[in-house]
Amino acid sequence: MNLQRSLWILACALSVELLPAMAGAQGTAADYLRANGLREKYQNLAVGMADSPTWIGRTTRFWYRRSVQGGNEFVLVDADTQAKRPAFDHEKVAASLSKLAGRTYTAQTLPFNSISFRDGENAIEVRFDGSTWTCKLADYVCSKAELTGAFERRQPSPPCTPPSPDDKPRVSPDAKWEAFTSNYNIVIRAAGAKPWTHLSTDGSEGNCYELGTIQWAPDSKKLIANRVIPGYRRMVHYVESSPEDQLQPKDSSRFYAKPGDVLDLDQPVLFLVDRKKQLVVDNALFPNPYDITRPQWRKDSSAFTFEFNQRGHQVYRVIEVDAETAKTRAVITEESKTFFCYSGKKYRRDIQEDGKEIIWMSERDGWNHLYLYDGVTGAVKNQITTGPWAVRGVARVDDEKRQIYFSASGMYPGKDPYFVHYYRINFDGTGLTPLTEADANHSLSFSGDATYYVDHYSRVDLPPVSELHRTSDGSPVAVIERGDATALLKAGWRAPEVFTSAARDGKTEIWGVIYRPTNFDPKKKYPVIENIYAGPQGSFVPKSFAAFNGMQAQADLGFIVVQIDGMGTSNRSKAFHDVAWKNLGDAGFPDRILWHKAVAAKYPSYDITRVGIYGTSAGGQNSLGALLFHPEFYTAAVTAAGCHDNRMDKIWWNEQWMGWPIGPEYGAASNVDNAYRLQGDVLLVVGEMDTNVDPSSTMQVVNQLIKHNKPFDLLVIPGAGHGPGGAYGEHKRYDFFVQHLLGVTPPAWPLTEPPKTPASPPTK
Repeated sequence: MNLQRSLWILACALSVELLPAMAGAQGTAADYLRANGLREKYQNLAVGMADSPTWIGRTTRFWYRRSVQGGNEFVLVDADTQAKRPAFDHEKVAASLSKLAGRTYTAQTLPFNSISFRDGENAIEVRFDGSTWTCKLADYVCSKAELTGAFERRQPSPPCTPPSPDDKPRVSPDAKWEAFTSNYNIVIRAAGAKPWTHLSTDGSEGNCYELGTIQWAPDSKKLIANRVIPGYRRMVHYVESSPEDQLQPKDSSRFYAKPGDVLDLDQPVLFLVDRKKQLVVDNALFPNPYDITRPQWRKDSSAFTFEFNQRGHQVYRVIEVDAETAKTRAVITEESKTFFCYSGKKYRRDIQEDGKEIIWMSERDGWNHLYLYDGVTGAVKNQITTGPWAVRGVARVDDEKRQIYFSASGMYPGKDPYFVHYYRINFDGTGLTPLTEADANHSLSFSGDATYYVDHYSRVDLPPVSELHRTSDGSPVAVIERGDATALLKAGWRAPEVFTSAARDGKTEIWGVIYRPTNFDPKKKYPVIENIYAGPQGSFVPKSFAAFNGMQAQADLGFIVVQIDGMGTSNRSKAFHDVAWKNLGDAGFPDRILWHKAVAAKYPSYDITRVGIYGTSAGGQNSLGALLFHPEFYTAAVTAAGCHDNRMDKIWWNEQWMGWPIGPEYGAASNVDNAYRLQGDVLLVVGEMDTNVDPSSTMQVVNQLIKHNKPFDLLVIPGAGHGPGGAYGEHKRYDFFVQHLLGVTPPAWPLTEPPKTPASPPTK
């Protein structure tokens, strides 16, 4: 039997060389080996592929990393002279780090992707293998400093926790006063004095003042602090079954607020220090807060402001509090029938720090735009940007010239509405000036003194280009880098196809990409696999160039792999986005299915009788939802780290889209409540130590599938966090679709190399 197996493995290995595109064969050992080798093959052929640049302080110099034959190198550019040179001696850094780390690095295979200049640009600091390394550029002596707890993500202390011995008093700007908390109250003293004087006496264990909320006014005569009523401290519990440092399992827990939980209640309180007077701020304008931001004092100490997000995310206000009377007024109010998107679509800038004018971002007219407010009256002076397109962000504001540099998408009819372009506009809405021209996806980075900017752009079919421009008039100075895909194309690389079709409304365009096998035969039929992530916090279809994408490797096993942005995702109109409101179970599926059918109508090779789907996190919820709610179209799914019930997942993400208080919509969208509907084949993947999505969400689906006698596959990864299960999980996904969509028994694992660990899924 062992001899037979050895002969079979040898025959399969030979087939990789002799029959790279076996007629009619899919999901073979040759396909696996080719797919698993694509990353290394393609990335080694991509040269001149530059990353976005990083400017050095307020200088006119910047560095970037670019691909070269055999790896990467770091380049330093002087914008004034356009001179380019290596950012450092790569061979000397490689030699020094190799000696210290006990590994072999070369000038082109340094173990880091970014650098930071230190000591007046006489040294570089890099991070890899959990450590920080500093290399002096005079003698290239490198040293290692272990990362400390300062870099760790720590659990927040529960409210009303007494200050630790290391906590220091908050010193007033004039350095004459110190403020602290004692027995849950605010106390002050003259700097250097011993006795403390109470400013408050109404604090207690269940209604306390917190040291971290103390904010002195610039004039040192007033301060504000929040009195906090603690909410419910929900803890998620973990068992690490197979720890590296001991035989027995470990148990742990962490704070994890979920939808519907009672939250901490913050009450701002104003103290007039010189008069020892306490003024509680009336909360009529900020009842039932989900969040109150850290207050900001006006420069003249006459008032302070904070932002209020009401529970349910449908009311958002900028509130100003008079520093003498504690009277409040709403400077800006946003109210929405659905949600105010505070994560990703909120921008505020108080001009000249006095708040007399405010730049504000809003979707109130149906598109994400900028507005200029009169900060004194609260009236809109003018809408700065307008039109059926979306502002994506603010890059910089020139208060003196009263100009805004911003990014936007969708301004050009007939072009990809997701491509990011950059513009300049005056505060009054005049003078709209494009800063980018190429039909591509752009990112801009300004020099520290704003004299120059680098326009870095690409498309899925256009290698990256970096151009240096003058900020004053946008004129081009030099082409810094232009990627070369010649060798890639000769090796058989092909860009994914961009495809559009009409959405459920019959008019809105839905955009996606199509990856075909490198040995694609248009006369054959290929099962379809959709890579899904339908989180409303963004849009996710690739728009920029990549020499390798994991979807290409999946396709090379004998599939056509696609990714689509359906309705309910972001970066289009407000109406497009609102499809997700209280309906995450929708996930844009009506648009996705129409898109698939449009592709099939154009290409006979696109077989929509065999459609699989996979995703991680929100994509995990979406991929299982495909089988539960659309089994007539989707037949197989791999779902990893899924937030399968929005009541089980993190509060901030789920309440923003599903609303508050919890209503029947949560159950309607739940994969747990709807597990009984399962049709088709499913593989559930979960890491037992996932601190992003509660692993119990997956196990509750499993429980319901068992109760309803539904067949399924389950992969639990010991010790793993949030993700698709690493290389092992990726290999299992490959095998699952080969088996259930191709109807082929996957090749024996000893033959194949495991796929490379993929990029992390979108974070939420």
